[in-house]
Amino acid sequence: MGGAMFLTKSPARPAFDPVLVRDPVLLRAAQTSDLPAWMRLREESRAHLVRWEEEWALSELNAAAFKRRLRHCDREMRRGASLPLFVFRRDDETLVGGATLSNIRYGAARSAHLGYWIGEPYVRRGYGLAAVRALLDHAFHAVNLNRIEAACQPENVASQHLLKRAGFLKEGLARRYLRINGAWRDHNIFAITADDWPA
Repeated sequence: MGGAMFLTKSPARPAFDPVLVRDPVLLRAAQTSDLPAWMRLREESRAHLVRWEEEWALSELNAAAFKRRLRHCDREMRRGASLPLFVFRRDDETLVGGATLSNIRYGAARSAHLGYWIGEPYVRRGYGLAAVRALLDHAFHAVNLNRIEAACQPENVASQHLLKRAGFLKEGLARRYLRINGAWRDHNIFAITADDWPA
């Protein structure tokens, strides 16, 4: 495979410093002032999230870890390699989760991977679907990507339903795809392209 698809020619900086609004949510980059809300939401959602995420310890829920995360995210956004955003309820700016475009590639690929999470108190209220749709619209129109992939464990029926409602198509099964909660797990692979997305 040629190396050209891995060369990055990222869009202008505004595409990587957005504020996205799609009722009932608002998405923006994390700020230092978000630390208390993030710690609280992650801690109270631990039992819900640990089934679907890489293993993490409560020791990661502190100011030092959060600041390291912010520095890493800022570097990745400046390189045009990732777009990690927090998801807030628009009415009162309550933090409800996060959505990220990662592994962004340009050149011949123009693709990325989508990940998202919603805190347990806010699941099944439409926040996740609205956030995914807002990020997809930004990815296809502002970042000018062609293809977005998402991976979901077969047992995560709610997430699969969300992806299908957002326009993703299931493409297959990736065996032992990600290490989740201490074990290698199979994942269904979903994808959506710019041609699938409404203008």
